Amino acid sequence: MADKFNLIAELREDVGKGASRRLRHQGKVPAIIYGAGRPARKLAFEQDKVLQQLESESFYSSILNIKVGDRSQAAIVKDIQRHPAKNQILHLDLQRIVADEKIRMNVPIHFVGEDIAIGVKEGGGKVSRLRTDVEVVCLPKDLPEFLELDISGLELDGLMYMEDIELPAGVEIPELAQETEQVQPIVSIHIIKEVVIEDEIEEEAEEVEGIEGEEGEELAEGETPAESTDEGESKED
Repeated sequence: MADKFNLIAELREDVGKGASRRLRHQGKVPAIIYGAGRPARKLAFEQDKVLQQLESESFYSSILNIKVGDRSQAAIVKDIQRHPAKNQILHLDLQRIVADEKIRMNVPIHFVGEDIAIGVKEGGGKVSRLRTDVEVVCLPKDLPEFLELDISGLELDGLMYMEDIELPAGVEIPELAQETEQVQPIVSIHIIKEVVIEDEIEEEAEEVEGIEGEEGEELAEGETPAESTDEGESKED
């Protein structure tokens, strides 16, 4: 798979929370790159550039080309730390890759044929995505941006599983090799039912009617609360 994303980085020597905080105030993202049998190096990226690249779904499952000066290094994203309230990246973890070593990475699942699926068009059901990504193992050149699963033939109340995904050459899903007691589905089509509890609705209606009836009885003689009070005061006088 060819590199699609280029990120220009600068080396940083300062370490610690204070140094990282200063970088963020300068509009930069502290990062670290490691792996491939080489020492880890601390980097910094422009915040705006990183946010712009992150708008693409394939950024998370692509080979990144990290440029530091006149040198380049292929890498993948291993972790992204985000600010809980702001649109800000707090830290990036990158892993170096080499051509002849397999990598493990999560890639998204694209469900094809949702609108024309039998269970939707004929059964009136809704597609429920139970999984949206999966971890794969492959050489860097074989890394897919996403995996596709055709669900156009899926009927109402039908299920499809990880093993139903057609894998590209050289790509494996480690989860399929694990012996589990129960294989979990990744997509289904079913009718979404709205349950209306009639007893509760009737009870609420009866309560409203009861309150209105009591108020009507209290004011049946045409008295208002103010008139009743005035009459009581005149009797005391």
